[in-house]
Amino acid sequence: MAASNSTKISWRLQEFEAHSSSVSCLSLGKSSGRLLATGGEDCRVNIWAVSKANCIMSLTGHKTPVECVQFNPSEEQVVAGSQSGSIRVWDLEAAKILRTLMGHKSNITSLGFHPFGDFLASSSTDTNIKLWDVRRKGYVFRYKGHTQAVRSLAFSPDGKWLASASDDCTIKLWDLTQGKTITEFKSHTAAVNIVQFHPNEYLLASGSSDRTVKLWDLEKFRMIGSLEGDTSAVRCVFFSADGSCLYSGATDTLRVFGWEPDRCFDVVPVGWGRVSDLAVCNQQLVRTL
Repeated sequence: MAASNSTKISWRLQEFEAHSSSVSCLSLGKSSGRLLATGGEDCRVNIWAVSKANCIMSLTGHKTPVECVQFNPSEEQVVAGSQSGSIRVWDLEAAKILRTLMGHKSNITSLGFHPFGDFLASSSTDTNIKLWDVRRKGYVFRYKGHTQAVRSLAFSPDGKWLASASDDCTIKLWDLTQGKTITEFKSHTAAVNIVQFHPNEYLLASGSSDRTVKLWDLEKFRMIGSLEGDTSAVRCVFFSADGSCLYSGATDTLRVFGWEPDRCFDVVPVGWGRVSDLAVCNQQLVRTL
């Protein structure tokens, strides 16, 4: 992506067909930044080396379309959730299923590994959030409070909190040790599709179908910014690795935001249709359609 005067240009560095049908999700390995997992309606999880067009591994086991996928911190395992509500854990070295986690009643919408340890959080359209020990089959805790589908979740960098976003227009912040809600943010006027913690500061970003990106101060528990301009629902938000800016993805644009004061650094028309997932690695953007 580059800017010259007032003209914004995006270069398509690489494009490849990842699945035999629609691609619904992706995950970049955070340890190396060089390993990519994709999930699709063909019920498969495919593993790629970034910048390579050939799939290095195709993992099977799900019987319904894969809705979300995530590497563990060491990139030794990958987990995927499906439309049926099942979650499968694969060992990448052996290319085999380690275990299947059952407990949700419908679509898995988001997965996240705790930054320190073997715990996995999952959210679902059944309104529940569950915490799993991936070394075992059963969940260890259930967080209940949303009244509609939970669309996204994220662990805080220090591993103490969990944030969740829902179709009920709210964001909840959970204390993992006490298993209860710390606070609830209600400023969005439509479904909240995504939440993301800042890597270094007590700051949370959210993107919504109300076409706004909002920023939340997690020390004073208040909104400090509302970033507008998109003409369609915000599906994805992602902080840069150094936390200096925030990317947001909508139907027709990629935006790069700053805050305090609220400002838009860049708007790139992309025409990629309804983006379903977004990740950033080494100044390069990866997205699925």
